[in-house]
Amino acid sequence: MDRRAFLGTLAGTLLAAPLTAQAQRSAIPVVGFLCSASPVPYTPFVVAFRQGLNEAGYVERRNVAIEFRWAEGHYDRLPGLASDLVRRQVAVLVATGGDAPVLAAKAATAQIPIVFASGGDPVKAGVVASLNRPGGNVTGVNVIFTALVPKQVELLHELVPQAATISALVNPNYPDVDLQRRELQEAATVIKQPIHVVSAGAERDIDAAFRTLVQQKTDALLVANDPFFVSRRDQIAALAARHAIPAIYSEREYTVAGGLMSYGASLRDAFRQVGIYAGRILKGAKPADLPVEQPTKFELVINLKTAKALGLTIPPSLLHRADQVIE
Repeated sequence: MDRRAFLGTLAGTLLAAPLTAQAQRSAIPVVGFLCSASPVPYTPFVVAFRQGLNEAGYVERRNVAIEFRWAEGHYDRLPGLASDLVRRQVAVLVATGGDAPVLAAKAATAQIPIVFASGGDPVKAGVVASLNRPGGNVTGVNVIFTALVPKQVELLHELVPQAATISALVNPNYPDVDLQRRELQEAATVIKQPIHVVSAGAERDIDAAFRTLVQQKTDALLVANDPFFVSRRDQIAALAARHAIPAIYSEREYTVAGGLMSYGASLRDAFRQVGIYAGRILKGAKPADLPVEQPTKFELVINLKTAKALGLTIPPSLLHRADQVIE
């Protein structure tokens, strides 16, 4: 081979190498991750999601890529973010943080498989046809948060039986807020005591909501499930402690952050299962053949350090039932 031919062959090889590497990278499936909340507070849940993917045989940057889109509590951004992931032609679209993300994803595509994690009722919300046979391109994990409101009120009433004023903090922008209000009304009927509802839909509203709670002389508080509230759990737990208001939450993450008590399913387990489902779909499973998962265990977590700071004595009946006691 003469010198000119050799140089031409060498140049062709060097130019082809980046193209080959790029083709290999593009062959890696991409999972789109859409969430209504903010990234930093959701770090432990993303870790659990990656764990589920790993259990299904997928490791990020090795044989799968993940594209994240965060609405940061602005539900109106979800349709645009979902459409962006569809244009990216992701292999699976994961939608987390309530019904709004999965509804946005479902409106954006009828072809790309969707895996959701939501605390509402996915059947009533029109997300799936049924839990056992979801149908279409959607399946996921129903964390059953809203349905636990009556039980949470019961636990709060047991903790603070002398409470003259019980309040609930809700996000008016949360898609299931009307259902939450109905559950609160039913719970109020059971305990034969009104529950005053206070709203906060943005970060600045949370401080104002607690000022209202103090003015109402709230003796006990239920913080309703909402991804935005979860992302502000440090702020909410700190305000409850500052104003000496005993509160119950739906996720243990609040209690770890200094909240008094929580009762609900494990969000980490839910996100892990979402990762497993995403991995199974990448391997060829169809969403319509994967039943919507529901938790079988609900955990009661009590923070004794916070109880002591509030001057509360936790009833032995609650301590015996607690799955975890933080001291």
